[in-house]
Amino acid sequence: MALDLDDVLLLWENASKIAHSFLKEDFLVQERKNIPELYLPNADTWVVDADNQVVGFIALLGNEVGAIFLQPKYHGKKIGKLMMDKAQELHGNLEVEVFEKNSIGRNFYAKYGFKLIEKKIHKQTGERLLRLKFIANK
Repeated sequence: MALDLDDVLLLWENASKIAHSFLKEDFLVQERKNIPELYLPNADTWVVDADNQVVGFIALLGNEVGAIFLQPKYHGKKIGKLMMDKAQELHGNLEVEVFEKNSIGRNFYAKYGFKLIEKKIHKQTGERLLRLKFIANK
């Protein structure tokens, strides 16, 4: 993972500029620090390489999708679905939290089959957060 860390962080920054444009810069700066120090060490993380670069990653905490990001130019190419399929294969039912204002993420999760189970306020940002669940077919 260490070899891909810079690529993962750059990917996250590029995708966050689009999906999380409503978040304040100080929160994003802190999240950038949290990714290598807090999130990745505690998650099972897979990266997708294409064109000799990291173009996507998914981080799982058990059946919780902690993060799934793609370089924006790779949206719509089924890479996100492949990553989610891998998570579902490993864990069956999945859960994820997504900001209500993140229409890219919300559309992706809805298309995959996630359903709303809870709404709450994200303490660090004051933004509305949606908790979604995917129930695997048996």
